[in-house]
Amino acid sequence: MSLGLIGRKIGMMRIFAENGDAFPVTVIDVASNRITQIKKTSSDGYCAAQVSFGQKKISRVNKPTAGHCAKAGVVAGSIVREFRVKNDSILDPLQSGMEIKSDIFKVGQKVDISGVTIGKGFSGAIKLHNFSSNRASHGNSKAHKKPGSIGMAQDPGRIFPGKRMAAHMGNVRRTIQNLEILRIDSERNLLLVKGAIPGSKDGYVVVRSSVKEKK
Repeated sequence: MSLGLIGRKIGMMRIFAENGDAFPVTVIDVASNRITQIKKTSSDGYCAAQVSFGQKKISRVNKPTAGHCAKAGVVAGSIVREFRVKNDSILDPLQSGMEIKSDIFKVGQKVDISGVTIGKGFSGAIKLHNFSSNRASHGNSKAHKKPGSIGMAQDPGRIFPGKRMAAHMGNVRRTIQNLEILRIDSERNLLLVKGAIPGSKDGYVVVRSSVKEKK
């Protein structure tokens, strides 16, 4: 329930502290976050800020989206998200068309980052569910990475839904909580977050204030 930013994952690197400690960080580009609509409780039933990120080709913008962005005075973005807030007073300083920058966060703040994980395709049960493989020798014939028995006895005589078997791996939405912002590049609107975040390079992510941060 707080204002956040949409970003693009650039990649990972490491930075050094003054005492020489090295920290792995993910670089996130949060430039060009534009407010396309302000929603208030009186008019919309809830309070939120609709934010657009990136830029979409004009030929791929439909008429409703073009009219919506023209009303706000912004260029149509490639991705749009809403950030709900607790009350309308938080939205008072904001207005449609203005740009939100990285200064809404501060160094040392904990954030939650959501993104779509890297797709791995169809994977076996050993890789997908981290099962232990079968013996590599002593009579094992072509069953090194088999999942083993999946059946039941005559009662119930069926396989229960949700059985962990081979299936599609990755390409799902995931959120990593309580990641620390180590540095902020205000000139280039970059966030350097400690640790890894979901998604591949150039993938879209959503950065919000942590909901489980200890006060």
